Amino acid sequence: MAGGALTLALLTIRGRGRAADDRLFGWANSRFEHPRLDAVFRTLTELGSLWASVAAGTAVAASGRRREAVDATSAAAGMWAVGQGLKRLFRRVRPYDAQLPRPLRLLIGKPLGASWPSAHPATFLTFVTVAGRDLDLPHGLRRALVGVAGAVAASRVYLGVHYPADVVGGLLLGRATADVWSRTVSPRVVG
Repeated sequence: MAGGALTLALLTIRGRGRAADDRLFGWANSRFEHPRLDAVFRTLTELGSLWASVAAGTAVAASGRRREAVDATSAAAGMWAVGQGLKRLFRRVRPYDAQLPRPLRLLIGKPLGASWPSAHPATFLTFVTVAGRDLDLPHGLRRALVGVAGAVAASRVYLGVHYPADVVGGLLLGRATADVWSRTVSPRVVG
């Protein structure tokens, strides 16, 4: 999955896929314009912040599952750090700073840092995947949380701060990080 994310970055940041990513961004950013949807996505996008993972981890710890909380929160923080490093490496310009063929809608404040990968869906998906495994959540609930991660990803494009390839890359990296974390770190933390 991580290899797919990196390939996607190379194809869309400077490669042939750049024009397609620009067009898809323009469509997704303006096609569904609606005040209620604006409000929903402004709220939903915050679930992908590292602070939301910390808050969720705090709630899990308060329920008596401290090791699971530490494990999932640490995995999310690790993914966030990896994402920040990749942003510095790839330095993809955010849509609002790019010379796009059509105007865009920027519905939240301008985030700091580069565009690829989108850390919000990556962080969220890493947290819920590791937490879901550690807490042995039912399969249906885990799938629903993956769906929420997809909605967080969509919110980043809709709000005007990421290209589609950024959020797909973030989801792929988030899942890859969660899988590696669950195999290597979780057994030592959760036991």
